[in-house]
Amino acid sequence: MSALSVTVWNEGVHETTQPEIAAIYPDGIHGAIADGLAGLLDGARIRTATLADPEHGLSEDVLADTDVLLWWGHIAHDQVADDVVERVRRHVLGGMGLIVLHSGHFSKIFIRLLGTTCSLAWRNEAEREVVWTVAPTHPIAHGIEQPIVIDHQEMYGEFFDIPKPDDLVFISSFAGGEVFRSGVTFTRGRGKIFYFSPGDQEYPVYFHPQVRRVLANGVRWAAPVAGERREPEVTNPSADWFAR
Repeated sequence: MSALSVTVWNEGVHETTQPEIAAIYPDGIHGAIADGLAGLLDGARIRTATLADPEHGLSEDVLADTDVLLWWGHIAHDQVADDVVERVRRHVLGGMGLIVLHSGHFSKIFIRLLGTTCSLAWRNEAEREVVWTVAPTHPIAHGIEQPIVIDHQEMYGEFFDIPKPDDLVFISSFAGGEVFRSGVTFTRGRGKIFYFSPGDQEYPVYFHPQVRRVLANGVRWAAPVAGERREPEVTNPSADWFAR
């Protein structure tokens, strides 16, 4: 049985342009996420990639060798090349797992796969977030404390413009009274998708042990079962095909 292969993608802009963010995440947000996964996923091969890498670090070879891709983006969604987005989409439809994090809800890949605006309410005032497990038997919730308490976090609230999820795993409540569907799953083609909202760049959320456990559980859940992944299919058939 081959080792689980995970790629952690982060745009990597905040950490390279804002010293206060670099102080929180000296190895980048991707480094913190990868470190947390390495401590919980025995034997997994974990690589990182950023926006500045050639092909954003998401070449055909990398994606073909990735069981689960984690995606963190915030201020550079528009800088992600459309051909790379389409490449990632094809691999998700073929069976690669995808975990979209925090402000990645506005990423091109998430919007493309879900087909809605993926907009939401937000307020960044360092509020206390309480993450409630509402599907305790779901694999992503295995071993997770009830609730997860995050002392400082950006508020995300409803309405969250997403399709009806396959599974609603977590709901968050905030000091201001808002609630948010903070952990949801979808299936697109053969690929499993998990969106998890805690993780603003201004707070050290990805060092929280329970958040790290959620992500590790998410990777295990989203990973394709042996033999189920297929080569990405052609997504733009010619006009001749429709004329048959």
